[in-house]
Amino acid sequence: MDLTRLLGQIDVPADWVGLRYVDETTTTRWVRDGHPQANDRCRDRGIMVEVLADGQFAYQASSRVDAASVQDAAEKALAMAKAAAPYAIHSFTDSARPAATGSYQSPFEQNESAMNAGDINDWLLKSCELLKVSDKIVSANALARIVQSDHYFVSSNGSHIDQHFLIVTTGSMAVAQDGPVVQTRSDSGMRARSWQIGLESMDEQRMIDDSIRVGEQAVELLSAEECPTDTRDLMLAPDQMMLQIHESVGHPLEIDRILGDERNYAGWSFVRLDDFGKLRYGSDLMNITFDPTVPHEMASYDFDDGGAKAERAFIIKDGILQRGLGGIESQQRSGVPGVADFRASSWNRAPIDRMANLNLEPGESTLDELIGSVEKGVYMEANRSWSIDDYRNKFQFGCEYARLIENGKLTKTVRNPNYRGISSHFWKSLKGVGNADTFEVYGTPNCGKGEPNQVIRVGHASPTCLFENVEVFGGEQ
Repeated sequence: MDLTRLLGQIDVPADWVGLRYVDETTTTRWVRDGHPQANDRCRDRGIMVEVLADGQFAYQASSRVDAASVQDAAEKALAMAKAAAPYAIHSFTDSARPAATGSYQSPFEQNESAMNAGDINDWLLKSCELLKVSDKIVSANALARIVQSDHYFVSSNGSHIDQHFLIVTTGSMAVAQDGPVVQTRSDSGMRARSWQIGLESMDEQRMIDDSIRVGEQAVELLSAEECPTDTRDLMLAPDQMMLQIHESVGHPLEIDRILGDERNYAGWSFVRLDDFGKLRYGSDLMNITFDPTVPHEMASYDFDDGGAKAERAFIIKDGILQRGLGGIESQQRSGVPGVADFRASSWNRAPIDRMANLNLEPGESTLDELIGSVEKGVYMEANRSWSIDDYRNKFQFGCEYARLIENGKLTKTVRNPNYRGISSHFWKSLKGVGNADTFEVYGTPNCGKGEPNQVIRVGHASPTCLFENVEVFGGEQ
Protein backbone atom coordinates (compact mmCIF):
# COMPACT_ATOMS: atom_id res chain seq x y z
CA MET A 1 0.00 0.00 0.00
CA ASP A 2 1.66 3.22 -1.21
CA LEU A 3 0.08 5.76 1.14
CA THR A 4 2.65 8.42 0.24
CA ARG A 5 1.53 8.30 -3.39
CA LEU A 6 -2.14 8.47 -2.38
CA LEU A 7 -1.41 11.42 -0.10
CA GLY A 8 0.29 13.27 -2.94
CA GLN A 9 -2.77 12.83 -5.15
CA ILE A 10 -5.18 14.46 -2.69
CA ASP A 11 -6.21 17.94 -3.83
CA VAL A 12 -8.10 19.85 -1.11
CA PRO A 13 -7.41 23.33 0.38
CA ALA A 14 -6.69 21.95 3.86
CA ASP A 15 -4.00 23.06 6.33
CA TRP A 16 -3.01 19.44 7.00
CA VAL A 17 -3.96 16.02 5.67
CA GLY A 18 -3.31 12.58 7.16
CA LEU A 19 -3.96 9.03 5.97
CA ARG A 20 -4.26 6.08 8.36
CA TYR A 21 -4.58 2.61 6.84
CA VAL A 22 -5.37 -0.48 8.94
CA ASP A 23 -5.35 -4.10 7.75
CA GLU A 24 -6.40 -6.59 10.44
CA THR A 25 -6.99 -10.34 10.35
CA THR A 26 -8.65 -12.11 13.30
CA THR A 27 -8.70 -15.87 13.75
CA THR A 28 -11.03 -17.31 16.41
CA ARG A 29 -11.17 -20.89 17.65
CA TRP A 30 -13.59 -21.83 20.43
CA VAL A 31 -14.48 -25.24 21.82
CA ARG A 32 -17.27 -25.96 24.31
CA ASP A 33 -17.87 -29.35 25.90
CA GLY A 34 -15.74 -31.05 23.29
CA HIS A 35 -17.51 -29.47 20.32
CA PRO A 36 -16.07 -26.67 18.15
CA GLN A 37 -18.24 -23.56 18.37
CA ALA A 38 -16.19 -21.14 16.28
CA ASN A 39 -13.55 -21.79 13.68
CA ASP A 40 -13.35 -18.68 11.60
CA ARG A 41 -11.11 -16.01 10.17
CA CYS A 42 -12.09 -12.49 9.15
CA ARG A 43 -10.16 -9.64 7.55
CA ASP A 44 -11.02 -5.97 7.98
CA ARG A 45 -9.17 -3.20 6.15
CA GLY A 46 -9.71 0.37 5.09
CA ILE A 47 -8.44 3.92 5.27
CA MET A 48 -9.22 6.99 7.35
CA VAL A 49 -8.66 10.41 5.79
CA GLU A 50 -8.10 13.27 8.24
CA VAL A 51 -7.99 16.97 7.40
CA LEU A 52 -7.36 20.16 9.35
CA ALA A 53 -9.17 23.27 8.10
CA ASP A 54 -10.23 26.48 9.85
CA GLY A 55 -8.79 25.14 13.10
CA GLN A 56 -10.86 21.95 13.09
CA PHE A 57 -10.02 18.30 12.45
CA ALA A 58 -12.53 16.17 10.58
CA TYR A 59 -12.53 12.58 9.34
CA GLN A 60 -13.97 10.43 6.59
CA ALA A 61 -13.31 6.70 6.20
CA SER A 62 -13.40 4.50 3.13
CA SER A 63 -13.20 0.74 2.60
CA ARG A 64 -11.99 1.47 -0.92
CA VAL A 65 -8.36 2.46 -1.10
CA ASP A 66 -8.00 4.07 -4.53
CA ALA A 67 -7.24 7.64 -5.54
CA ALA A 68 -10.83 8.57 -6.41
CA SER A 69 -12.26 7.19 -3.13
CA VAL A 70 -9.57 8.85 -1.03
CA GLN A 71 -10.10 12.17 -2.81
CA ASP A 72 -13.86 11.91 -2.22
CA ALA A 73 -13.26 11.17 1.48
CA ALA A 74 -10.91 14.15 1.77
CA GLU A 75 -13.50 16.48 0.23
CA LYS A 76 -16.21 15.26 2.61
CA ALA A 77 -13.89 15.63 5.61
CA LEU A 78 -12.99 19.16 4.51
CA ALA A 79 -16.67 20.08 4.28
CA MET A 80 -17.25 18.77 7.82
CA ALA A 81 -14.29 20.70 9.21
CA LYS A 82 -15.53 23.95 7.69
CA ALA A 83 -19.06 23.29 8.92
CA ALA A 84 -17.76 22.72 12.46
CA ALA A 85 -15.55 25.82 12.56
CA PRO A 86 -18.28 28.34 13.58
CA TYR A 87 -19.07 26.18 16.63
CA ALA A 88 -15.49 25.43 17.70
CA ILE A 89 -14.58 25.07 21.37
CA HIS A 90 -10.88 25.09 20.48
CA SER A 91 -8.91 26.05 17.39
CA PHE A 92 -6.13 23.60 16.47
CA THR A 93 -3.01 23.82 14.35
CA ASP A 94 -0.90 21.01 12.94
CA SER A 95 1.07 21.06 16.21
CA ALA A 96 -1.57 18.55 17.36
CA ARG A 97 -0.17 16.17 14.71
CA PRO A 98 3.62 16.24 15.17
CA ALA A 99 5.73 14.97 12.29
CA ALA A 100 7.00 11.50 13.22
CA THR A 101 8.73 8.62 11.52
CA GLY A 102 9.37 5.12 12.79
CA SER A 103 8.17 1.54 13.00
CA TYR A 104 7.14 -0.98 15.65
CA GLN A 105 6.79 -4.76 15.72
CA SER A 106 5.27 -6.92 18.46
CA PRO A 107 7.85 -9.26 20.01
CA PHE A 108 7.15 -12.93 19.29
CA GLU A 109 8.91 -16.21 18.64
CA GLN A 110 6.27 -18.09 16.65
CA ASN A 111 3.82 -16.49 14.24
CA GLU A 112 0.42 -17.85 13.30
CA SER A 113 1.88 -20.30 10.79
CA ALA A 114 3.57 -22.17 13.66
CA MET A 115 0.29 -23.99 14.39
CA ASN A 116 -2.42 -24.90 11.90
CA ALA A 117 -6.14 -24.86 12.66
CA GLY A 118 -6.11 -28.53 13.57
CA ASP A 119 -3.28 -28.09 16.06
CA ILE A 120 -5.07 -25.21 17.78
CA ASN A 121 -8.38 -27.11 17.92
CA ASP A 122 -6.61 -30.14 19.40
CA TRP A 123 -5.06 -27.88 22.05
CA LEU A 124 -8.50 -26.49 22.93
CA LEU A 125 -10.17 -29.91 22.91
CA LYS A 126 -7.56 -31.22 25.33
CA SER A 127 -8.10 -28.22 27.60
CA CYS A 128 -11.85 -28.91 27.71
CA GLU A 129 -11.21 -32.55 28.51
CA LEU A 130 -8.84 -31.67 31.35
CA LEU A 131 -11.25 -29.09 32.78
CA LYS A 132 -13.77 -31.87 33.45
CA VAL A 133 -12.10 -33.15 36.61
CA SER A 134 -15.45 -34.31 38.03
CA ASP A 135 -18.96 -35.15 36.88
CA LYS A 136 -19.93 -31.96 38.73
CA ILE A 137 -18.35 -29.96 35.90
CA VAL A 138 -21.43 -29.39 33.73
CA SER A 139 -19.75 -27.23 31.10
CA ALA A 140 -16.21 -26.48 29.97
CA ASN A 141 -14.93 -24.26 27.21
CA ALA A 142 -11.63 -23.00 25.83
CA LEU A 143 -10.85 -20.13 23.47
CA ALA A 144 -7.95 -18.99 21.30
CA ARG A 145 -7.96 -15.74 19.32
CA ILE A 146 -5.10 -14.53 17.13
CA VAL A 147 -5.00 -11.00 15.73
CA GLN A 148 -2.54 -9.73 13.13
CA SER A 149 -2.97 -5.96 12.84
CA ASP A 150 -0.93 -3.73 10.53
CA HIS A 151 -1.15 0.07 10.83
CA TYR A 152 0.27 2.71 8.48
CA PHE A 153 0.15 6.50 8.89
CA VAL A 154 1.40 9.32 6.66
CA SER A 155 0.74 13.05 6.77
CA SER A 156 1.35 16.20 4.79
CA ASN A 157 3.82 17.49 7.39
CA GLY A 158 6.12 14.50 7.03
CA SER A 159 4.87 11.66 9.23
CA HIS A 160 5.56 8.12 8.05
CA ILE A 161 4.81 5.40 10.61
CA ASP A 162 4.19 1.68 10.33
CA GLN A 163 3.31 -0.52 13.31
CA HIS A 164 2.64 -4.26 13.29
CA PHE A 165 0.88 -6.10 16.11
CA LEU A 166 0.49 -9.80 16.82
CA ILE A 167 -1.94 -10.44 19.66
CA VAL A 168 -2.86 -13.82 21.13
CA THR A 169 -5.73 -14.35 23.58
CA THR A 170 -6.35 -17.67 25.30
CA GLY A 171 -8.76 -18.61 28.04
CA SER A 172 -10.57 -21.50 29.66
CA MET A 173 -13.61 -21.80 31.90
CA ALA A 174 -15.37 -24.50 33.90
CA VAL A 175 -18.92 -24.38 35.27
CA ALA A 176 -19.65 -26.67 38.24
CA GLN A 177 -23.03 -27.53 39.70
CA ASP A 178 -24.23 -29.38 42.77
CA GLY A 179 -27.99 -29.12 43.15
CA PRO A 180 -28.93 -25.43 43.26
CA VAL A 181 -25.32 -24.28 43.70
CA VAL A 182 -23.55 -23.21 40.52
CA GLN A 183 -20.00 -21.85 40.41
CA THR A 184 -17.78 -20.68 37.55
CA ARG A 185 -14.00 -20.57 37.53
CA SER A 186 -11.82 -19.31 34.69
CA ASP A 187 -8.17 -18.94 33.83
CA SER A 188 -7.48 -15.46 35.31
CA GLY A 189 -10.85 -13.99 34.31
CA MET A 190 -12.54 -13.33 30.99
CA ARG A 191 -9.90 -13.08 28.22
CA ALA A 192 -7.34 -11.65 30.64
CA ARG A 193 -4.59 -13.73 29.07
CA SER A 194 -4.24 -11.33 26.14
CA TRP A 195 -0.74 -10.36 25.10
CA GLN A 196 1.36 -9.16 22.19
CA ILE A 197 3.04 -12.48 21.73
CA GLY A 198 3.29 -15.38 19.34
CA LEU A 199 1.86 -18.88 19.55
CA GLU A 200 4.60 -19.77 22.02
CA SER A 201 2.02 -18.54 24.57
CA MET A 202 0.01 -21.69 23.82
CA ASP A 203 2.34 -23.78 25.93
CA GLU A 204 0.94 -27.26 26.44
CA GLN A 205 2.25 -27.88 29.96
CA ARG A 206 0.89 -24.55 31.18
CA MET A 207 -2.45 -25.37 29.59
CA ILE A 208 -2.52 -28.78 31.31
CA ASP A 209 -1.69 -27.32 34.72
CA ASP A 210 -4.12 -24.40 34.41
CA SER A 211 -7.01 -26.51 33.08
CA ILE A 212 -6.75 -28.99 35.96
CA ARG A 213 -6.48 -26.14 38.50
CA VAL A 214 -9.50 -24.29 37.06
CA GLY A 215 -11.63 -27.43 37.07
CA GLU A 216 -10.63 -28.42 40.61
CA GLN A 217 -11.30 -24.93 41.97
CA ALA A 218 -14.72 -24.79 40.32
CA VAL A 219 -15.66 -27.99 42.15
CA GLU A 220 -14.04 -26.75 45.38
CA LEU A 221 -16.26 -23.65 45.34
CA LEU A 222 -19.44 -25.76 45.39
CA SER A 223 -18.89 -26.81 49.01
CA ALA A 224 -17.22 -23.60 50.19
CA GLU A 225 -18.89 -21.24 52.66
CA GLU A 226 -20.19 -17.87 51.52
CA CYS A 227 -17.75 -14.98 51.74
CA PRO A 228 -18.32 -13.18 55.07
CA THR A 229 -20.07 -9.83 55.12
CA ASP A 230 -18.06 -7.36 57.19
CA THR A 231 -15.14 -4.92 57.03
CA ARG A 232 -11.66 -6.40 56.84
CA ASP A 233 -8.35 -6.29 55.00
CA LEU A 234 -8.56 -7.20 51.33
CA MET A 235 -5.76 -8.72 49.26
CA LEU A 236 -6.23 -8.67 45.49
CA ALA A 237 -4.38 -10.87 43.01
CA PRO A 238 -2.98 -9.23 39.86
CA ASP A 239 -5.80 -10.63 37.72
CA GLN A 240 -8.32 -8.65 39.81
CA MET A 241 -6.04 -5.63 40.20
CA MET A 242 -6.32 -5.38 36.41
CA LEU A 243 -10.03 -4.56 36.71
CA GLN A 244 -9.50 -2.32 39.73
CA ILE A 245 -6.92 -0.21 37.88
CA HIS A 246 -8.99 -0.13 34.70
CA GLU A 247 -12.22 1.10 36.25
CA SER A 248 -11.14 3.27 39.18
CA VAL A 249 -7.94 4.79 37.75
CA GLY A 250 -7.97 4.47 33.97
CA HIS A 251 -11.42 5.71 33.04
CA PRO A 252 -11.67 8.60 35.53
CA LEU A 253 -8.31 9.99 34.34
CA GLU A 254 -9.20 10.18 30.63
CA ILE A 255 -8.93 13.89 29.90
CA ASP A 256 -11.71 13.97 27.30
CA ARG A 257 -14.05 12.44 29.89
CA ILE A 258 -13.02 15.09 32.44
CA LEU A 259 -13.67 17.76 29.79
CA GLY A 260 -17.20 16.38 29.41
CA ASP A 261 -16.95 14.73 26.00
CA GLU A 262 -18.41 11.45 27.30
CA ARG A 263 -21.06 12.79 29.64
CA ASN A 264 -24.06 11.77 27.56
CA TYR A 265 -22.75 8.25 26.97
CA ALA A 266 -20.02 6.75 29.17
CA GLY A 267 -20.19 9.37 31.91
CA TRP A 268 -18.02 12.00 33.53
CA SER A 269 -15.36 11.76 36.27
CA PHE A 270 -14.94 12.67 39.91
CA VAL A 271 -11.54 14.16 38.94
CA ARG A 272 -11.34 17.84 37.93
CA LEU A 273 -8.74 19.65 35.84
CA ASP A 274 -7.32 21.55 38.81
CA ASP A 275 -6.68 18.26 40.65
CA PHE A 276 -3.60 17.45 38.58
CA GLY A 277 -0.37 17.94 40.44
CA LYS A 278 -2.00 18.07 43.87
CA LEU A 279 -4.81 15.51 44.37
CA ARG A 280 -3.91 12.70 46.76
CA TYR A 281 -5.39 9.82 44.83
CA GLY A 282 -3.99 7.04 47.00
CA SER A 283 -1.49 6.14 49.68
CA ASP A 284 2.25 6.74 49.32
CA LEU A 285 2.55 3.18 47.98
CA MET A 286 0.47 3.96 44.88
CA ASN A 287 2.60 4.42 41.76
CA ILE A 288 0.78 4.13 38.44
CA THR A 289 2.56 4.39 35.09
CA PHE A 290 1.49 4.74 31.50
CA ASP A 291 4.02 2.39 29.96
CA PRO A 292 3.77 1.46 26.27
CA THR A 293 7.25 -0.10 26.39
CA VAL A 294 6.52 -3.32 28.33
CA PRO A 295 7.34 -6.36 26.15
CA HIS A 296 4.28 -8.50 25.39
CA GLU A 297 1.80 -6.19 27.15
CA MET A 298 -1.30 -5.81 25.04
CA ALA A 299 -1.19 -2.06 24.33
CA SER A 300 2.53 -1.54 23.74
CA TYR A 301 3.36 0.66 20.74
CA ASP A 302 5.78 3.38 19.62
CA PHE A 303 3.34 6.05 18.36
CA ASP A 304 -0.30 6.84 18.98
CA ASP A 305 -2.71 7.44 16.11
CA GLY A 306 -1.93 11.16 16.04
CA GLY A 307 1.79 10.56 15.60
CA ALA A 308 2.84 11.35 19.19
CA LYS A 309 5.83 9.36 20.46
CA ALA A 310 4.78 6.96 23.22
CA GLU A 311 6.97 7.08 26.33
CA ARG A 312 6.72 5.78 29.88
CA ALA A 313 5.37 8.35 32.35
CA PHE A 314 4.05 8.40 35.91
CA ILE A 315 0.32 9.08 36.08
CA ILE A 316 0.26 8.85 39.87
CA LYS A 317 3.47 9.00 41.91
CA ASP A 318 3.65 8.35 45.65
CA GLY A 319 -0.14 8.66 45.68
CA ILE A 320 -0.27 12.13 44.05
CA LEU A 321 -2.01 12.64 40.69
CA GLN A 322 0.57 13.81 38.12
CA ARG A 323 -0.96 13.73 34.65
CA GLY A 324 -4.00 12.60 32.72
CA LEU A 325 -4.69 10.01 30.08
CA GLY A 326 -5.07 12.29 27.09
CA GLY A 327 -3.42 12.87 23.74
CA ILE A 328 -2.15 16.16 22.34
CA GLU A 329 -5.61 17.49 21.41
CA SER A 330 -6.91 17.05 24.96
CA GLN A 331 -3.67 18.40 26.43
CA GLN A 332 -4.02 21.58 24.35
CA ARG A 333 -7.69 21.96 25.26
CA SER A 334 -7.22 21.36 28.99
CA GLY A 335 -3.73 22.62 29.81
CA VAL A 336 -3.18 19.31 31.64
CA PRO A 337 -0.11 17.16 30.93
CA GLY A 338 -1.01 13.87 29.27
CA VAL A 339 0.45 10.95 27.34
CA ALA A 340 0.48 9.51 23.82
CA ASP A 341 -2.83 7.66 24.03
CA PHE A 342 -4.81 9.22 21.16
CA ARG A 343 -6.05 5.91 19.74
CA ALA A 344 -8.66 4.56 17.35
CA SER A 345 -10.07 1.04 17.45
CA SER A 346 -9.92 0.62 13.67
CA TRP A 347 -9.67 2.36 10.30
CA ASN A 348 -13.28 3.60 10.45
CA ARG A 349 -13.05 5.37 13.82
CA ALA A 350 -11.50 8.70 14.79
CA PRO A 351 -8.87 8.62 17.56
CA ILE A 352 -9.94 9.61 21.07
CA ASP A 353 -8.30 9.45 24.51
CA ARG A 354 -7.88 5.79 25.48
CA MET A 355 -5.90 4.18 28.24
CA ALA A 356 -3.24 1.82 26.90
CA ASN A 357 -0.76 0.01 29.19
CA LEU A 358 -1.66 1.32 32.64
CA ASN A 359 0.34 -0.41 35.36
CA LEU A 360 0.80 -0.37 39.12
CA GLU A 361 4.52 -0.47 39.85
CA PRO A 362 5.84 -3.22 42.17
CA GLY A 363 6.66 -2.51 45.80
CA GLU A 364 8.99 -4.31 48.19
CA SER A 365 6.83 -6.85 50.05
CA THR A 366 6.95 -10.56 49.37
CA LEU A 367 3.67 -12.45 49.10
CA ASP A 368 4.37 -14.17 52.41
CA GLU A 369 5.02 -10.81 54.08
CA LEU A 370 1.71 -9.41 52.79
CA ILE A 371 -0.22 -12.44 54.02
CA GLY A 372 1.67 -12.54 57.32
CA SER A 373 0.74 -8.93 58.09
CA VAL A 374 -3.00 -9.66 58.02
CA GLU A 375 -4.91 -10.71 61.11
CA LYS A 376 -8.36 -10.78 59.52
CA GLY A 377 -8.74 -10.56 55.78
CA VAL A 378 -9.74 -12.14 52.50
CA TYR A 379 -7.76 -12.83 49.35
CA MET A 380 -9.61 -12.60 46.00
CA GLU A 381 -8.75 -13.65 42.45
CA ALA A 382 -10.19 -13.10 38.94
CA ASN A 383 -12.99 -10.68 38.19
CA ARG A 384 -16.53 -12.01 37.86
CA SER A 385 -18.64 -8.86 37.90
CA TRP A 386 -18.25 -5.10 38.01
CA SER A 387 -20.41 -2.05 38.60
CA ILE A 388 -19.25 1.55 38.92
CA ASP A 389 -21.15 4.82 38.72
CA ASP A 390 -20.88 7.23 35.79
CA TYR A 391 -18.39 9.41 37.71
CA ARG A 392 -16.16 6.33 38.11
CA ASN A 393 -16.34 6.85 41.85
CA LYS A 394 -18.53 4.38 43.75
CA PHE A 395 -17.91 0.77 42.74
CA GLN A 396 -18.85 -2.80 43.56
CA PHE A 397 -16.80 -5.68 42.17
CA GLY A 398 -17.15 -9.44 42.44
CA CYS A 399 -14.50 -12.15 42.08
CA GLU A 400 -14.54 -15.83 41.20
CA TYR A 401 -12.40 -17.29 43.96
CA ALA A 402 -11.33 -16.29 47.46
CA ARG A 403 -9.64 -17.56 50.59
CA LEU A 404 -9.77 -16.17 54.08
CA ILE A 405 -6.64 -14.81 55.74
CA GLU A 406 -6.61 -15.51 59.47
CA ASN A 407 -3.75 -14.66 61.82
CA GLY A 408 -1.26 -14.29 59.00
CA LYS A 409 -2.20 -17.45 57.11
CA LEU A 410 -4.34 -18.34 54.09
CA THR A 411 -7.10 -20.64 55.34
CA LYS A 412 -10.41 -21.87 53.92
CA THR A 413 -11.88 -21.13 50.52
CA VAL A 414 -15.03 -18.99 50.32
CA ARG A 415 -17.39 -18.49 47.40
CA ASN A 416 -19.19 -15.49 45.88
CA PRO A 417 -16.67 -12.92 47.17
CA ASN A 418 -17.49 -9.26 46.55
CA TYR A 419 -16.24 -5.90 47.76
CA ARG A 420 -17.24 -2.25 47.43
CA GLY A 421 -15.69 1.14 47.88
CA ILE A 422 -15.17 4.70 46.66
CA SER A 423 -12.27 5.09 44.25
CA SER A 424 -9.97 7.60 45.94
CA HIS A 425 -10.86 6.39 49.46
CA PHE A 426 -10.12 2.84 48.40
CA TRP A 427 -6.70 3.69 46.97
CA LYS A 428 -5.81 5.64 50.09
CA SER A 429 -6.31 2.39 52.02
CA LEU A 430 -3.53 0.70 50.02
CA LYS A 431 -1.14 -0.55 52.71
CA GLY A 432 0.88 -3.25 50.98
CA VAL A 433 2.29 -3.68 47.48
CA GLY A 434 3.91 -6.89 46.36
CA ASN A 435 7.38 -7.04 44.89
CA ALA A 436 8.40 -7.96 41.34
CA ASP A 437 7.92 -11.68 42.08
CA THR A 438 4.17 -11.04 42.42
CA PHE A 439 3.96 -8.80 39.33
CA GLU A 440 1.85 -10.15 36.44
CA VAL A 441 0.84 -8.75 33.04
CA TYR A 442 -2.70 -9.08 31.67
CA GLY A 443 -4.89 -7.43 29.07
CA THR A 444 -8.46 -6.80 28.03
CA PRO A 445 -9.52 -6.82 24.37
CA ASN A 446 -12.92 -5.22 24.93
CA CYS A 447 -12.78 -1.77 26.53
CA GLY A 448 -15.69 0.24 25.14
CA LYS A 449 -16.00 4.00 24.79
CA GLY A 450 -17.05 6.69 22.35
CA GLU A 451 -19.86 7.46 19.92
CA PRO A 452 -19.88 5.62 17.59
CA ASN A 453 -18.63 2.96 19.96
CA GLN A 454 -15.01 1.86 19.87
CA VAL A 455 -13.88 -1.41 21.47
CA ILE A 456 -10.15 -1.22 22.01
CA ARG A 457 -7.31 -3.26 23.49
CA VAL A 458 -5.82 -2.29 26.84
CA GLY A 459 -3.02 -3.73 28.96
CA HIS A 460 -2.70 -3.75 32.75
CA ALA A 461 0.04 -5.11 34.98
CA SER A 462 0.21 -5.18 38.75
CA PRO A 463 1.66 -6.95 41.74
CA THR A 464 -0.53 -8.43 44.47
CA CYS A 465 -1.88 -5.60 46.65
CA LEU A 466 -3.27 -5.27 50.17
CA PHE A 467 -5.97 -2.78 51.22
CA GLU A 468 -7.24 -2.17 54.75
CA ASN A 469 -10.77 -1.79 56.14
CA VAL A 470 -12.71 -2.72 53.00
CA GLU A 471 -16.38 -3.71 52.92
CA VAL A 472 -16.61 -7.30 51.70
CA PHE A 473 -19.73 -9.43 51.31
CA GLY A 474 -21.00 -12.70 49.92
CA GLY A 475 -24.04 -13.77 47.95
CA GLU A 476 -24.79 -14.07 44.26
CA GLN A 477 -24.99 -10.81 42.30
